This record gives sequence, C-alpha cells and structure tokens, in this order.
Amino acid sequence: MLPLRLSQKSGTLHVLCIGAHSDDIEIGCAATLLGLTERGHALRVDWVVLCAAGERANEARRSADGLLRSRAELQIHLAEFRDSYFPAEFAALKEHMAALRTRIDPDLVFTHGLHDRHQDHRLVAELTWQAWRDHFILEYEVPKYEGDLVHPNVFVPASRALAGAKVEHLLEHFGSQRSKDWFSSETFLGLMRLRGIECRATDGLAEAFVGRKLVL
Repeated sequence: MLPLRLSQKSGTLHVLCIGAHSDDIEIGCAATLLGLTERGHALRVDWVVLCAAGERANEARRSADGLLRSRAELQIHLAEFRDSYFPAEFAALKEHMAALRTRIDPDLVFTHGLHDRHQDHRLVAELTWQAWRDHFILEYEVPKYEGDLVHPNVFVPASRALAGAKVEHLLEHFGSQRSKDWFSSETFLGLMRLRGIECRATDGLAEAFVGRKLVL
C-alpha cells in the first residue's frame, strides 16, 4: 500500500463537501475531516446540503457547526430540493451547482459516488463532476439497503477516537434518522472496520473513497 501524504502546505486547505441530504457528508467523511484538522491543516470548508428543509435543515446546520465550527472556517449552504425527486429537478439543480461553482474554487471536493443507487446521490455526483471538472474529487460511500458498495481505491485511516467521535456525532445530531434500522453505531463502525482491514490501518478503522482522476 503506497501512502499519499498531504503536504503541510502554508495557508489554508479549501474543502468543498457536498451532500444530497443532511447526514450524508457526516456518514461519508466526518472522520477524514476531523483527522485533517488534527494533523494540523487549517481548513476552509464550504458545506453544501441540497435537500434540507424544516427540521432536516436544523439538523444539517447544527451538525456542521458541531463538527467543524471550532476547528475550521465554515460556510454552510442549504437548499430545499425535493427528497427522492432530484432527477425531476435536474435543470434547477444544475443551475444551482453552476452558481456555486462561480463562488467556490476548492482544493479538495467530497461528494457522492457515481455508482450510488440512490437517485439523489447519483445525480449530485454527476453534477459535481460537471461543475468541478478540474478539481481533486473524492467520492464517499453511504451504506444502504440497495447494497451498492464498491471497491474503493483511496483510504484514510482513522484512530479509534476519531471513529468514535464520528459515530457519537451522527447519533447525537440526527434524531430524525434514529428510527431507521440501518442508522446505528454498528453500521458505521462496521463499514469503517472493513475499510480499515483493506488498508491495514493502525487502529483497524478507515473511511474509503473512490478517486477517479488524480494527478500527482
């Protein structure tokens, strides 16, 4: 396994996180974001959630604040596109993402996977690649009933403390999701344990991503 280490660059690392729903970013890359700050990176984060209305908007805002406000320069961008109907709102979504692109030029982008079987997730991934064509994009994974996990090729090991912080954060901030049988510490830690095995992480835990086009 050949590691790629982010240099301790002077200045701030600008990160764009995009999620269809209020908990997607946290499920996909919360431990990685926390790990970047622990390793000394100053972060400027644009946090984009495209389906966040009512209580879900409150959850999204409180979660992002709780995760990063004390650790990074944080800008939260919430929209209210209709849950599970993103393909029907394609034109409006494309315009929304294009408008964000005019204002946000990040060093690193986290988004959904092009392989994701949830129609909202998949369309967000497609629009991310269309808007940020020349950027370093990592596609995170969200476990679900459809069984659409793939073979990732980018791994970010997480300490037991970071993995625990991620899971605790998810369970604390997303009360609207606790009734779902898959939304549990076992699910999140189980997936991190599997990815930790695949990259021989020191603590046996990791988050994993698909990096389709990386220039070194």
